[in-house]
Amino acid sequence: MSQVILDQRSVERDALMQRAMRAARGLHEMGVREGDAVALLLRNDFAFFEAQQAAAALGAYAVPINWHGKPEEVLYIVNDVQPKVMVAHADLMAPVLAQVPPATQVVAVPTPPEAMRSFGLSDEAAAPPPGATEWNAWLEAFAPWDGPPLRSRATMIYTSGTTGRAKGVKRDAATPEQAAAYVELLRSVYGLHPGVRALIGGPLYHSSPNAFARQALQVAELLVMQTRFDAEAALAAIERHRITHMVAVPTMFVRMLKLPEAVRRRYDLRSLQWVTHTGAPCSPETKRALMDWWGPVVYETYGGTEVGTATLSTPEDWLAFPGSVGRLTPGARMALYGEDGQPVAPGAVGEIFVRVPAYADFTYHNHPARRAEVERDGLISCGDVGYVKDDHLYLCDRRADMVISAGVNIYPAEIEAVLLQCPDVRDCAVFGIPDDEMGESLAAAVEPMPGTAPDATQLRAFLEARIARYKVPRRIDFHEALPREDSGKIFKRRLRDPFWQAAGRKI
Repeated sequence: MSQVILDQRSVERDALMQRAMRAARGLHEMGVREGDAVALLLRNDFAFFEAQQAAAALGAYAVPINWHGKPEEVLYIVNDVQPKVMVAHADLMAPVLAQVPPATQVVAVPTPPEAMRSFGLSDEAAAPPPGATEWNAWLEAFAPWDGPPLRSRATMIYTSGTTGRAKGVKRDAATPEQAAAYVELLRSVYGLHPGVRALIGGPLYHSSPNAFARQALQVAELLVMQTRFDAEAALAAIERHRITHMVAVPTMFVRMLKLPEAVRRRYDLRSLQWVTHTGAPCSPETKRALMDWWGPVVYETYGGTEVGTATLSTPEDWLAFPGSVGRLTPGARMALYGEDGQPVAPGAVGEIFVRVPAYADFTYHNHPARRAEVERDGLISCGDVGYVKDDHLYLCDRRADMVISAGVNIYPAEIEAVLLQCPDVRDCAVFGIPDDEMGESLAAAVEPMPGTAPDATQLRAFLEARIARYKVPRRIDFHEALPREDSGKIFKRRLRDPFWQAAGRKI
């Protein structure tokens, strides 16, 4: 019988699923039917799985909401999706409750003690308000759902909104063939099979940790969640629970690698067999250092909320083709297009368009016309540019992040990867700002490592020794903490937009 662990607490999988089926009947009593939406404003918690599985049992869409958003951002999604029910942690619910649409019923989940400690919350903030429908008492009032099985609907993930308003990716109900192909795809990219011991450090509102967790919940011997990612705590969890499989983003790797050597050596990580990372490019230097530490257990995928997992790079693949994000997953198609809308020559840089048949087709919820903006010849773009060499895909950067300075295309991801090699840099973001002469020039926002005080001159010298001078940012600002999601992904738009607003233009 498998277990699910949240920091120091655990629950048997069968007990969790029994609660999920009670919640399914409760949602049905609240009017949730096939194709409806159930919003989840929840941190990593047992209740997240219970609510998500309950929605799935009814053929409804579970809609996880990025709880890091400001109240108006959360309410934008709630108003866009118009859920029949919203399940929310008490402290996250409080700032938005008064403006939730009247037709949306709200169930309050007591904020778990792990989140209270991690985020410094009071007992008062963590408790559901008087008169609220309280999750635990509510679901215990129902017998488990025993309705007929319905066609699977994927969780409706809202795109991160790091480059604009979040959009809900709403998939059709999967055919039996697609459902089987999807499970097989997850096995191939995450390595999940019966008996694995899995770790999740990222937030479950993100598509990759969510997909990993849903499959692990079905087959894993043990599924461990962190309330929020902490580099040393993750290493301790790997050792304590003999973790074999995990999913991560490159920022997590960087933070682990920047731990003091004595801390890194403290933990036995030999149980690791398969670590999948996605969500952002991983610099060759970071990945090589990680493989030197953990061995050849690091797998990389490329894709997006709209397209799913399009490529896979195995450890052997990456060592033979360092810097690539691998080859196409089974059945996937890909083409690269230039700014003129035509396919690029072999080896040339272009915008990446892909299609993965294991995923049911999608539309943007309430915004179907926007689908045409990302589609070409039946393929879908995630907004990235790259090139293909020896049948392997290499990423350059986000199309929206590319900087054109004096007519030259510059890819900030390349500069960020070099900056992160500096021991005094904990994290960074490079982006374009208005420049009357060059059109755009480069700026860097840097979060120093604790206890260090690098200056702009020092960092420019570090960069000039490693990259061409025209790629060195003219402006370098220092921040105590960069704005980011819980996964570590930086909200680059929040750093960049004030410069363009002051200039009165967007390009």
